[in-house]
Amino acid sequence: MKGQTVGFRLVSLNLNGIRSAATKGFREWAQAHAPDCMGVQEVKAQAPDVEGVFDHLGDLRGHFHYAQKKGYSGVGLYTRHEPSDVKIGFGNPEFDDEGRWVELRFDKPGRKLSLISCYFPSGSSGEDRQQAKFRFLDAMAPHLAKLKKTREFILVGDVNIAHQEADLKNWKSNQKNSGFLPEERAWMTQLLGTGKGQGGLVDVYRRLHPSTTDECYTWWSNRGQAYAKNVGWRLDYHLATPALAEHAKAAAIYKDQKFSDHAPLTIDYGFKL
Repeated sequence: MKGQTVGFRLVSLNLNGIRSAATKGFREWAQAHAPDCMGVQEVKAQAPDVEGVFDHLGDLRGHFHYAQKKGYSGVGLYTRHEPSDVKIGFGNPEFDDEGRWVELRFDKPGRKLSLISCYFPSGSSGEDRQQAKFRFLDAMAPHLAKLKKTREFILVGDVNIAHQEADLKNWKSNQKNSGFLPEERAWMTQLLGTGKGQGGLVDVYRRLHPSTTDECYTWWSNRGQAYAKNVGWRLDYHLATPALAEHAKAAAIYKDQKFSDHAPLTIDYGFKL
């Protein structure tokens, strides 16, 4: 995707700690890659850690939603364009305390458009967190439906769900594991469905690459030789309203450097902010 003239380049990357990712070159990569906007998740830092250090990436300015708990969660959205409004949190006290939603609005006459960086909970640490994840999904679906009625948007982030069998290497052995549970996959199917009462959103990567398997992964466990053997999962998404998804031109997952246990997902769109 280097040297390609595009309208709008949007990146999503779970940093697994912004300070850790910075030691591995993520800031230099971001500036060289030149996105118009970059959503990051698992910042794992507080405002004093970020301000004056990570609040800008070159000419990209960051907007953040920090978790109340130190060293936990947190999301950011960097942009080279000035938003018309910034929304921190999505109105759910339980999950807003965890720093999971930052929304930048770029409204102008005749257009309402949002870009969102979101970090869905993981349920892999135990049943308590899996139940929290289900509560999050139950709250997120109607929130996205309400948003879709009034504006166009692209949500980027770590959704912590592999939707289909093609989205992870060992799907047969993971059917009872968080991230590939039947209930989670059904939630994604509902969100992406176009029937009456369904979410009607578009999985933009799959729109561009409907049948990729091994090359679609964006996350690898740190255990064993998962990365070396490409035993991965596709957990990072661009979820867009149909009108914006139509503008998607090209997608790339960057694997030449490793900034965290996730890889950056870049999609170029043919619109301008």
